[in-house]
Amino acid sequence: MFFDREEGGDKAILVHVDFVARQDAEDLDEFIALAMSAGADIAAVLRSQRRTPFAKTLIGSGKVEELAALVEEHEADIAIFNYSLTPSQERNLEKILQCRVLDRTGLILDIFSQRARSHEGKLQVELAQLQHLSTRLIRGWTHLERQQGGIGLRGPGETQLETDRRLLRARIKSLLAKLKKVQKQREQGRRSRKKAAIPTVSIVGYTNAGKSTLFNQLTDADVYVADQLFATLDPTIRRIEVADTGPVVLADTVGFVRHLPHKLIDAFKSTLEETVMADLLIHVVDCASDERDSNMREVDAVLAEIGADKLPQLLVYNKIDLLGDVEPRIDYDEQGKPVRVWLSASNKQGIDLLMQALAELLGKQHWQATLRLPPEQGQLRAQLFSLQAIENEQVDEQGHFILDLRISIVDMNQLEKKMSVTLQDFIVT
Repeated sequence: MFFDREEGGDKAILVHVDFVARQDAEDLDEFIALAMSAGADIAAVLRSQRRTPFAKTLIGSGKVEELAALVEEHEADIAIFNYSLTPSQERNLEKILQCRVLDRTGLILDIFSQRARSHEGKLQVELAQLQHLSTRLIRGWTHLERQQGGIGLRGPGETQLETDRRLLRARIKSLLAKLKKVQKQREQGRRSRKKAAIPTVSIVGYTNAGKSTLFNQLTDADVYVADQLFATLDPTIRRIEVADTGPVVLADTVGFVRHLPHKLIDAFKSTLEETVMADLLIHVVDCASDERDSNMREVDAVLAEIGADKLPQLLVYNKIDLLGDVEPRIDYDEQGKPVRVWLSASNKQGIDLLMQALAELLGKQHWQATLRLPPEQGQLRAQLFSLQAIENEQVDEQGHFILDLRISIVDMNQLEKKMSVTLQDFIVT
């Protein structure tokens, strides 16, 4: 954008570095899946094991030579590292390898830029990219330097590098202002739902756990689904009906991943607030994955980082069809509260159990009674019918309406306030 780099293709050499001292090492299979999701044509994978990162190039000089040979042999366009590189490490490696170098953060940012479809998503991705780029500006415009003497070379005293930084700061400021406006719109929507007493349920989980497939099954939506990491980027919100609860807003969010870049968390703050402000989180887990437990820990870590770790969670163990002998079921805790639902979203197995669990967790407290309404209370009777609160109706000899009523406490309070009545005054004694 602001400096020249040689354009390359998609033939890539992957560099997977295992640091012995690290407990939360990166997963090679996930790294390969990330590269493939970005569209890379993987020519070779180089593995390296070190105790600590090498300051200049992350990996040792011997491995750098081995990597350079692989780049030359396969005529690779890019070397992708499964680790965060410092700006100086990235520049040093590009100079030695004579090809583009990308780290894990840059790879995830590239995937996000491909997946963004909405205006908000594109703004968020561009902000994250520019924040990442701001630390990696290089002197690619030395022929335009103005801080030197000589005829025709005296200028305003600003180098092109400084100009690039100034342009970056201006664009970042503009993006932050636009996203602030989006954030206000989201807040207004949340206030409206809260005023109407409509609960919000947010679907979270590790990337490729099946969140969007489950979302489509629950809402009959047509959210893009693919067996790849970060298939869904832009959040989608739909309204569903839940027994004993009424309308519920369901939000499908971007998947989490190990060591999700902080720049992305900051840039996607307005989107992630849908998760923070939810009444319930559906934590979707790929129960057939070998990394199931560690993936769950990573999701919990991101939830803690955005301040959503205290929200009530319902675990959904998805993809039971891959386990073979597991049937759909609901697991309850000691208090009889649903804590885990086993299902297969792709096969539509156990979806009814999930709806049952949501009803039990979100269900409103109800008030049941038999009312005797005089004929002049026809408007109140119509309102009760509109709320689907009347289970049975009869008319007595005096023309009074005898109603068997079952209504949520929330709806009852709102109706009494609206109609300036007290329902208990009409109870049949």
